Amino acid sequence: MAVPPTLAYLAGARPNFVKLAPVLHALRGRLPEARHLLVNTGQHYDRELSGAFIDALALPQPDYLLGVGSGSHGAQTARALERVEEVLLAERPDVLVVSGDVNSTLAGALAAAKLQIPVAHVEAGLRSFDWTMPEELNRVLVDRLSDWCFTHSPEAATNLAAEGIAEDRVHFVGNTMIDSLSLMLPEAEESDVHERLGIERGSYLLVTLHRPKLVDGSLLVPTVEALAELARRYPVVFPAHPRVRTRLDELPEAAALRVVDPVGYVDFLALEAHAAGVITDSGGVQEETSYLGVPCFTVRDNTERPVTVTSGTNTLLGLDAGALLQIPELLSSAPRTRRAIPGWDGRASERLADILTADLARPGSQGRPLAVAAP
Repeated sequence: MAVPPTLAYLAGARPNFVKLAPVLHALRGRLPEARHLLVNTGQHYDRELSGAFIDALALPQPDYLLGVGSGSHGAQTARALERVEEVLLAERPDVLVVSGDVNSTLAGALAAAKLQIPVAHVEAGLRSFDWTMPEELNRVLVDRLSDWCFTHSPEAATNLAAEGIAEDRVHFVGNTMIDSLSLMLPEAEESDVHERLGIERGSYLLVTLHRPKLVDGSLLVPTVEALAELARRYPVVFPAHPRVRTRLDELPEAAALRVVDPVGYVDFLALEAHAAGVITDSGGVQEETSYLGVPCFTVRDNTERPVTVTSGTNTLLGLDAGALLQIPELLSSAPRTRRAIPGWDGRASERLADILTADLARPGSQGRPLAVAAP
């Protein structure tokens, strides 16, 4: 009798849980006899940034809590690499499923590849072509290490082909983050977060900013000044990461904003769905707002998710704080309609599970060597 396979799922930050939850559920349905291990590196250690998402998405409690925490990129990645390797040596899974582009994702893929454990990357092939972004380095390296590159938009396959990734490792399945969103949206509609925050649905701007280029340097002050100017016309609601909250507390202009603690996944979806517009530097928020039909304004010079601009509701404003003052005019002509982006239909994880289970059942497929592009 064949030994049931072991599948490990690695998460460390809020977006990882959201992307992996439907994948884990789909694969448990396909492979009920398998062992399914959830590994939480603890890159995000605030409950509202990790633990609450586990509860909201009906994930099992993690089998491993690694307590990596924050720190410099080198220190954080090194701790995650060391601790993930210990788990992989102990469990020897048949595949490690990772998602996104955070430091935990890179550490997990690298640890698995060195141990000849196949890697499946959810959300592969995204590229901003901005090598100053730590996430861009992580994306490229993880895709290079992965046996399965599961993509969610057409340009991803083009990006991977340009980098010499073998075509048989690339699979378009769609956006698993939208699977979670569509599943949880009815619950989000029942949320009382607006009443708790004292804001009227449809009247406010929702802000989420976290990238070091914006919040850790000189750009934060003019950005907050522009947000304070917008607050003359709209309530500006800003759920702030603790690190960002510390900086905002030092700026008198931030008093004009509704700065609140991070909220849970369901409450955040409710805030997104009923915002007049969303201001962000987050990749996932660009996707969620496009699906919801909510105008999104991205405070970045580029995006690794161009489909949200060409087919969604996203507008790139650049890193010019003054561009934020264009938002009232842009909102006056922005349609609020759901966007039908291929593969963003709530069934991406099912397609992924079909491919992965078929490959795992194929003799000799496990532990196959990575394809290497010719020099």
